[in-house]
Amino acid sequence: MNESSSHYSEEFVTLSDAEKRQLRVLYQRSNRLGILQLTAHVFLIALAIWLVRESVATLWYLPSAFLLGAILTFLFAPLHECIHRTAFRSRLLNDMVATTTGFILWLPPNYFRAFHLEHHRWTQVKNRDPELTDKILDTRWQLLLHLSGYRYWYGNIRALIHHARGRIKEPYIKPSKSPAVIVEARCFLVTYTLCLAGSVFTFNGVLILYWWIPLLLGQPLLRLYLLAEHTLCPFTTDMFRNTRTTLTGQLVRFISWNMPYHAEHHASMAIPFHALPAAHQLLQSRVKTQTPGYIAFHRQLLETLRNR
Repeated sequence: MNESSSHYSEEFVTLSDAEKRQLRVLYQRSNRLGILQLTAHVFLIALAIWLVRESVATLWYLPSAFLLGAILTFLFAPLHECIHRTAFRSRLLNDMVATTTGFILWLPPNYFRAFHLEHHRWTQVKNRDPELTDKILDTRWQLLLHLSGYRYWYGNIRALIHHARGRIKEPYIKPSKSPAVIVEARCFLVTYTLCLAGSVFTFNGVLILYWWIPLLLGQPLLRLYLLAEHTLCPFTTDMFRNTRTTLTGQLVRFISWNMPYHAEHHASMAIPFHALPAAHQLLQSRVKTQTPGYIAFHRQLLETLRNR
């Protein structure tokens, strides 16, 4: 452990050889299962787009746009899976879907991969885990600010502009990966600019009504979901305690590509989304931080903030 983690538990729990052998059986990736899951997700997006189209200029627009935004923002799930390259057997498919979903979410995948792998490397270690810098939750007002998505949008757009200008300050982006991050940022930024310019000069509100407003409305729901992964977990190197598995229903597991089994994902990043329920069956006795649903977690979070 580094000097910044002297107040952390020194306990480090590794998988036994038997557990590793059992988990390796689950490493098999599948183009078929990945395509089926993605197709179902896209179908829901198409259905929500139809609802938005039918409700434009009515009082039902905002509820429909929120529904579309919720499904769109949960494209974070296949993006996350693809930056691990476990959504599909094909590397090309993983990278294509990562680029597409990352573009929709304003989260370039090469940058996000570097950020996220650093998070896995230093989970819950202050000054090392980059996720901790985005989650300052000492008060309920800070919680509301976080849930608004402000830090997400400000941080991502700021990083996008810096990277497009060739400025790489993040220590977790290796010099060998910097050119790809810069080129990707420039391509994304140019395309976003063209989309915005096209909307303004043609007086066409399609992108605003079907993409940008829904994303703004849906982002708080994704923030609520993501908070449960590590918030209130102990600052320890034990992956079965510093990461939470949230026991939830099939709908949430479907839209999030089984990522509520998050401790199992941290136990082995190579396990694809469709095998995480089986991983949970193998490891559930080892997972020390589990919560029976997201409502229970947020009640616990609010109670903690109230007592501070």
